[in-house]
Amino acid sequence: MSRKYIDDEIIKGIDYTAKPFEKAEYTNCAFENCLFNGADLSGIVFIDCEFVSSDLSTVELKDTALRDVQFTDCKMLGLHFDDCNSFLFSVHFSNCQLNLSTFYQVSLKGARIKNCQLRGVDFSESNLTGAMLPGSDLTNAVFDNTDLEKADLRGAFNYSINTEKNRIRGARFSKEGVSGLLQHLNISIE
Repeated sequence: MSRKYIDDEIIKGIDYTAKPFEKAEYTNCAFENCLFNGADLSGIVFIDCEFVSSDLSTVELKDTALRDVQFTDCKMLGLHFDDCNSFLFSVHFSNCQLNLSTFYQVSLKGARIKNCQLRGVDFSESNLTGAMLPGSDLTNAVFDNTDLEKADLRGAFNYSINTEKNRIRGARFSKEGVSGLLQHLNISIE
């Protein structure tokens, strides 16, 4: 069975909860106002693609390839990015809801994650080297043995990062967020 290739298409307003998503390799495609909620995207390849104002909550990402993929204004609750194909994995998010998603052992090196809800997201053992997270809400996000070297968390808020269990050399934080680096010390800051 040969793989189907779909290039340079704009796909708008499709409800993939009612019909299956076509298994193919998508290059330079845009998906706008589509409903993927619970869809099976396993084994699909996305290269230089963009998802805009779409709902991808609880989609299946087993061996899905995301190579330079941008998500804008998307709802993406409970996704397991740790199930994705790691080869050339590269994603960027802007104004997305990623609550309760998992990036366990995922490389997000240089990722741009701007103005996103990342509540309860698991970043355990992930690589966020050089990542930028301005304006992102990290309430109850898990950082355990996470590489945050040279990451930019200025403007990010509600994070709690144990400096003894994570690598933060060269990371940038705003003055307002420093308390999130001291919570594990069980001290009072006034």
